[in-house]
Amino acid sequence: MAISELQGNHVPGADWLEDVLGRRPAGVIAVFSSLTDVQRERLATHKIPLVLLDPTGDPGHRVPSVGAGNWNGGLTATRHLLELGHQRIAIITGPPHALSSRARLDGYRAALDTAGAPVDPDLICQGDYQIEDGLTHTHRLLRLSDPPTAVFASNDGQAIGVYHAAHQLGLRIPEDLSVVGFDDMPPTRWAIPPLTTVHQPLTEMAGAAASMLVTLSRGEPLPHHRKEFATTLVVRESTAPPKH
Repeated sequence: MAISELQGNHVPGADWLEDVLGRRPAGVIAVFSSLTDVQRERLATHKIPLVLLDPTGDPGHRVPSVGAGNWNGGLTATRHLLELGHQRIAIITGPPHALSSRARLDGYRAALDTAGAPVDPDLICQGDYQIEDGLTHTHRLLRLSDPPTAVFASNDGQAIGVYHAAHQLGLRIPEDLSVVGFDDMPPTRWAIPPLTTVHQPLTEMAGAAASMLVTLSRGEPLPHHRKEFATTLVVRESTAPPKH
């Protein structure tokens, strides 16, 4: 097995493709990335099957893919905060080109709309799934005349950035600010306080992508071209009712 790291890029370069073609692998799993039409066609021409894992864009029906219930995850995270009594809920998104980011934002909007809570554009911050997003945006959010009482970070890294900003500003989590992340990466349960987050079954998703690839490499048809795994909210100690 060979692993390529794209250094933060979402589309592999020409050198990557030539390296893959030279290796003649049984198949390729592209994780949170998007291949160009030319790259896909060249892999197909060389009979190298491709499976997309958490694709950044809409894979359609052309390429087999594995994903998670991002919309429902955004809905569930926001609904949890609403049920605790929060009305001013900020979101830090991922990059706009990422399908997962757009779906989590849409889930956030749907939860607010269903609850009859207004969607305030000042509380929607565009990020790039980086820790720095949480740090930078939380400083801005908490300087607002009517700051949020809760932040939904679109991944756990951003949530860690929110923690750092809260610490720098002398705020306590969850007493002064509730925080929800997304992914449920193993270290989040050891954060102080342990992070409430949306669990994305990454191990199962990777296993499903590998199984699909093995099936394709054998020349066998797939029963389904798209597999989507459910997300679930894991409530820990970073969320509480807002102070009145």
